[in-house]
Amino acid sequence: MAEQTDFDLAVIGAGPGGYVCALRAAQLGMRVLCVDRRATPGGTCLNIGCIPSKALLHASERLHEAQKDFATLGIDVTDVRADLARVMARKEKVVGDTVKGVGFLFKKNGVTFRHGTARITKPTELEIDGDRVTATHIVIATGSAPIALPGIEFDEQQVVSSTGALSLPEVPKQLVVVGAGVIGLELGSVWQRLGANVTVVEYTDQIASGFDRGLCTQFQRSLSKQGMTFRLSSRVTAIEKNPSGARVTYEPVQGGEKQTIEADVVLVAVGRRPVTDSLGLDTLGVTIDSSGRVQTDARYATNVDGIYAIGDAIAGPMLAHKAEEEGIALAEQLNGRAAHVRYDAIPSVIYTQPEFAMVGHTEEQLKADGIDYRIGSFPFMASARARAINATDGSVKVLACARTDKILGVHILGASAGELIGEATLAMEFGASAEDVARTCHAHPTLSEALKEAAMAAYDKPLHI
Repeated sequence: MAEQTDFDLAVIGAGPGGYVCALRAAQLGMRVLCVDRRATPGGTCLNIGCIPSKALLHASERLHEAQKDFATLGIDVTDVRADLARVMARKEKVVGDTVKGVGFLFKKNGVTFRHGTARITKPTELEIDGDRVTATHIVIATGSAPIALPGIEFDEQQVVSSTGALSLPEVPKQLVVVGAGVIGLELGSVWQRLGANVTVVEYTDQIASGFDRGLCTQFQRSLSKQGMTFRLSSRVTAIEKNPSGARVTYEPVQGGEKQTIEADVVLVAVGRRPVTDSLGLDTLGVTIDSSGRVQTDARYATNVDGIYAIGDAIAGPMLAHKAEEEGIALAEQLNGRAAHVRYDAIPSVIYTQPEFAMVGHTEEQLKADGIDYRIGSFPFMASARARAINATDGSVKVLACARTDKILGVHILGASAGELIGEATLAMEFGASAEDVARTCHAHPTLSEALKEAAMAAYDKPLHI
């Protein structure tokens, strides 16, 4: 007879992967504990990541519209400016309301939440701030943390991570962003719209690495028009702090003369690392790869019976929604249900303006895999709705199998791309062809018609261009 434990499932980490896993397991009848180092649930995403950044993005975008775009709509306004203290107060309220919502869901579903630091002492035992707790299954959902540049530590004042960049006390005159990925571009665009001069230094030869290369060129052009400056194929070699800010030294990746930029604040956004230390995994013999990620099988099980891992702690894109899907799948698997995550149908979004979203394969990946494909593209400039709302930047690209017409990837640069990509993701999840999407009636006038037209272009011809 199995030994009775305090809980059926203990989840370490209350971020999107952990709290969703805990909720789903509780819904299925398990006795669940969720423990986190933060006093409030929600992890990085809700507390110091996705949610507060979107609140700042929304506020700064509305400011930009009032200052730059209202006149083209025939609306006259004067002396429009941001009150940073009130902007930050609203951001904090959004965060507070959101994490309270998770706490409510824990209570509603009977999940026990504990604030504390957990260490796994046995495959069925945790130590939480000195207290011993037992559980039949243990899930590692500890998320990730920002990576610092070698020899340069975050002080969250002059050299900041995404955490510090979300709470700057004043708008910097000069902001240098190291890294042109999702975090660097989103937060860089926030402060640029609020009044900072923003220079982005990126190691590779394109911004938004991993996204469609052709649309990245359009994307960079759009951000440059808004005032952001880019230094691509450049390596930061030093950041020297001084009383007034910092001096950033960089050089061409291929070699060449070093240059410097003076900054009030430097945002280092060069990636994130899994948080898997201090869990006792080495003592237990849990296999960790060279990047600190927990190695698991297709069912999220580690090499130690009873211990599982999901989200940023394991391989794959570090996305909140990827972690959520893994949390749901694991909870259902532990309860005898069939569940899986389709990893080639996980969307990615950069929430700048315009937004940039993708799902599935890029052209570069298809070429590398030797897959024949067709391309269908449609610019938002040809969309009646986009013209009506003054949002004509960008376009939609659909990649379909040349033999079967099955959709292999969709890339959208434009207004509401993060919402539009949902239809493309659903289409891929159900194995739809480009013709399937093209023959689906879309309301007129909508931005989603651009996806329909791009799908038409992939299998035949678009109508409105």
